[in-house]
Amino acid sequence: MPDTRSKKNYKVLIVDDSIQTLEVIQRNLNANGYDAYTCSSVRDAVRFLMESTIDIVITDFKMPKQNGLELIRHIRDNFYDIEIIMITGYPDIEDAVQAIKDGADDYLVKPFTDDELLLAVQRMVEKLNNRRFVESTAKPAKTYGIIGESAKMKHVFHRIEKASGTNATVLISGDSGTGKEIVARAIHYNSERRRKPFVPVNCTAIPDTLLESELFGHVKGAFTGARDKRDGFFQIADGGTIFLDEIGDASLNMQGKLLRVLQNKEIRPVGSPQIQHVNTRIVAATHKDLPGLVGKGLFREDLFYRLNVIDIVVPALNERSDDILSLINYFAHKFSNEMNCRLPVFSDNVINALKRYSWPGNVRELENLIQRLVVMLDGHQVKTTDLPESMRFNISIRQAGKQKLNDVVADHVLNILTITKGNKTQAAKIMGIDRKTLNSKLKKIENKSQDY
Repeated sequence: MPDTRSKKNYKVLIVDDSIQTLEVIQRNLNANGYDAYTCSSVRDAVRFLMESTIDIVITDFKMPKQNGLELIRHIRDNFYDIEIIMITGYPDIEDAVQAIKDGADDYLVKPFTDDELLLAVQRMVEKLNNRRFVESTAKPAKTYGIIGESAKMKHVFHRIEKASGTNATVLISGDSGTGKEIVARAIHYNSERRRKPFVPVNCTAIPDTLLESELFGHVKGAFTGARDKRDGFFQIADGGTIFLDEIGDASLNMQGKLLRVLQNKEIRPVGSPQIQHVNTRIVAATHKDLPGLVGKGLFREDLFYRLNVIDIVVPALNERSDDILSLINYFAHKFSNEMNCRLPVFSDNVINALKRYSWPGNVRELENLIQRLVVMLDGHQVKTTDLPESMRFNISIRQAGKQKLNDVVADHVLNILTITKGNKTQAAKIMGIDRKTLNSKLKKIENKSQDY
């Protein structure tokens, strides 16, 4: 999660030919903790930017000699890490779109309120924080080797702490790709069993014909092909932890055998008359609804209660969106180092798209995507066109706040046009309308119609 600086550390340059406007905006920003500077012309602003480090530029659109578009283009050609807000007293749709196409990040129409100004600046601060956090060389905070600072992950860490201090059976549930095995390993390696084996077993991968042999081992000659004695998973994990992944897919035959182990802590190798005691802790995981399977007779109720002594629910990635930037940062650095590739720079639109994507494949999907972007990136910056189509149009619209519905609609239309670089046909397709309807909406927006 981005570690925001104090507002005083954010330097804002205001460019306007009106001395009164400069004074009003500067006074407002200084009063709210920002460090604000002023220039009355584009030429002065260019000179100031060469000599000073600035985070945000607020520039007027219409100015004598050189206008705000020229300043915007100069900044985009020479400075990577500056956010730009254009202000104008001429609310023309084409001018607004052109300014954003040339590199402005937002725009304000005069007269604007103090709240509108501060909200726009705060949006720029958030974008700076997000981008700088993703590119930071500082390692994201880890707990139990797991990246996450969201409230839901803190709850998971608390459950891991409780589970690590006991030998009780644990049931970890969560969607595929959420990191259930990582949680199981955290429990094992933070428990008194850490010096003994951690043995992962995929319950879907063991056929019933080999079930007992795989789990409990066999003696020499127990069946055709059993030329030597072999230990099973429970014997290998003796003193440690056996991780039964996807326990919800286990057959009823396997469930019965697991129940006996849980009840008696004893196993019988195939072909052996001897019963062996095992000191093996069971941690199970599933992406399925086990109570629902119990109700359908597909999972043993007695086994479910034996497994569910300590339950840990690992949240889906879209439920812990505060951790997405940390994960992007971690995976980008990891794969760029492993593959000797340049560390990618993520555009603001890409960061917003990744934050708003639903992530059906969870952390595993995010990891695979970042790996692909690191390997396949041709240039320096990851753009929305580099993303899969399913993510590409997760457009970041302005924060609605107390905006009226018409304003939200207008913002969305303008943002879509910005992303499509003014291509109305493509913009209409994204919004699910025809070009004629889009043109009608643009006219109404420009004329401040009450019905968009």
